[in-house]
Amino acid sequence: MTTPDHSAAQPLRVTVQDLRTARYCMAGARPWFRRHGFDWQAFLDHGIAPERLREADATLARPVIRAAAARVATEARAAREAAEGKARDGRA
Repeated sequence: MTTPDHSAAQPLRVTVQDLRTARYCMAGARPWFRRHGFDWQAFLDHGIAPERLREADATLARPVIRAAAARVATEARAAREAAEGKARDGRA
């Protein structure tokens, strides 16, 4: 049995969790999205590509993109550690 390859990276998506981590106000974020032509509900459902945020306002986007990158790195590390633990225990 082979271990799944967790190194294949999915494209980074900024989520509402990342806005919260960056300590952005939800009451202000929704109108900001509207002003920049972004669909708030689509963002809540699927996230948004960091490039789109960067194009709209690079300064405001930077902390949120950093939060998204940190979240993805943490999730990847946890998945890798879980896979390694299963392999060590013979459950892979």
